Amino acid sequence: MNRVVITGIGIYSCIGQNVDQVRDSLYAGKSGIGLDPERDVQGFRSSLTGIVPQPALKELLNRRQRIGLAEQGEYAYIATIEALKMAGMDEDFLTNNEVGILYGNDSSAKPVIYAVDQLRLKKDTTLIGSGSIFQSMNSTVTMNLATIFKLKGINMTISAACASGSHAIGLGYTLIKNGLQDQIICGGAQEINYQSMGSFDGLGTFSMRQDSPTEASRPFDKNRDGLIPSGGGATVIIESLESAKKRGANILGEILGYGFSSNGDHISAPNVEGPMRSLQMALDQSNVKANEIEYINAHATSTIAGDLSEGKAILNVFGEKQPYLSSTKSMTGHEMWMAGASEIVYSLLMMHNGFIAPNINLTDPEDELKNLNFAFDVIKKDFNLFLSNSFGFGGTNSSIIVKKFRE
Repeated sequence: MNRVVITGIGIYSCIGQNVDQVRDSLYAGKSGIGLDPERDVQGFRSSLTGIVPQPALKELLNRRQRIGLAEQGEYAYIATIEALKMAGMDEDFLTNNEVGILYGNDSSAKPVIYAVDQLRLKKDTTLIGSGSIFQSMNSTVTMNLATIFKLKGINMTISAACASGSHAIGLGYTLIKNGLQDQIICGGAQEINYQSMGSFDGLGTFSMRQDSPTEASRPFDKNRDGLIPSGGGATVIIESLESAKKRGANILGEILGYGFSSNGDHISAPNVEGPMRSLQMALDQSNVKANEIEYINAHATSTIAGDLSEGKAILNVFGEKQPYLSSTKSMTGHEMWMAGASEIVYSLLMMHNGFIAPNINLTDPEDELKNLNFAFDVIKKDFNLFLSNSFGFGGTNSSIIVKKFRE
C-alpha cells in the first residue's frame, strides 16, 4: 500500500482568493458573509450569502475554454492553478505524466435555467449557445479542467451532496494508496448564484439574521437559526509518497485515513449513528487513537439538528479527551459541494501556521454539547494531526484524517 501525501493546495472563497488571504482571514476570524439584493427581488426569504467575486479569466484562457466553464468551474480553475504551482506541476509535467482529476460538484443550475429561458424566448435550440452543454452537466468542472490542463489520468466528478469535496479527496486517496494512480487533482466547487439556491431557501433552511450578516452563521450556538449558502473552489493535489519524493516536492501533509458511511435513515434529517461510523472508520484505517487527534474541523453548518447530531457523535467517539473543535463555516457559511475540500485546505493552513481558527459567533453552546472542546477564540497552537468531517443530504458521511508529514 502506498502512503498518500498532499503537495499543493489552492483556494478561492468568500474569505480570500488565495491561500495567503484565507490564512489571514482564518486567524482573524473574519466573516465572508453579506447580502445579495437580487435575492430579495426574486422572492427569497433570506438574501444572506457568501460574497465571492467572479474571477477575471480573459488573460488566462481563450474564448473556447471560457465559454465551457460554468461559474463553479471558474472558481475551481483559479484554485487549481494555485495548487499546481505550489505542487510544482507545470505544463510539461501534466503532459508527460498520468495525472488524474476527481472533483466534487453536485449542481450546475444557472446554465440549465439559462438554456431553458433562451429556448422559451427564441424558440430555436441553435441559439442556446455552443458552450451550454459543457456548463450544464454535473461533470462540468472535471470535463473542463481535464481538457484545459490536458490531464491523462482518471477523470470523474463526485456527486455526494455536501460531502462531495471530501469524498473526492477520500476516493483519490484510495486510488493512490492501492497503486492505481500516482497523482490526482482533487477538490470541490460550488456555484453561488441565486438560481441554485431557491429550493434551499424555500425549505426554510437559511438564516434570517439579515440585520447582522457577519453574525448570522452560528454553528453549535443555541441561538442559531439556519445556515448561510456560500461557495467557491478548493483544490488539493495528492500523490504517492514515492512520486512526491522523486520530484522533490514540498509535502504539506499525509492522508492517514478516510472514513465513510450512510445513515440509512431520513433523506434530510441527520442521525448520530452514521457520523459515528464514519469517524470510527477513519480512526481505524489511520491506526490512530481518538485521544491522538488534536483538532476537528466540524461539518457543523449552523442548523438545529445537524450541529446537535454531529456534536453528539464526536462526544461519543472521542470520550473524555475531546480535541479542539471549530466550524470554519461560522466564517464562510456553508460552501456545500466545495466544503469538504475547502475545509481540508483551511485545516492545513492552520496546521502549518500554528493556530486553530475560532468558531466565531459561538457564545452559548447547546446544553448537550457543553463538553465539547470549542475554540471560542483563535488558539495559538502547534498541532500535527487533524480530522475533517463532511456530511450531506441522503445521509452520506465522510471523515478524513491528515497528519503533518514525517519520514
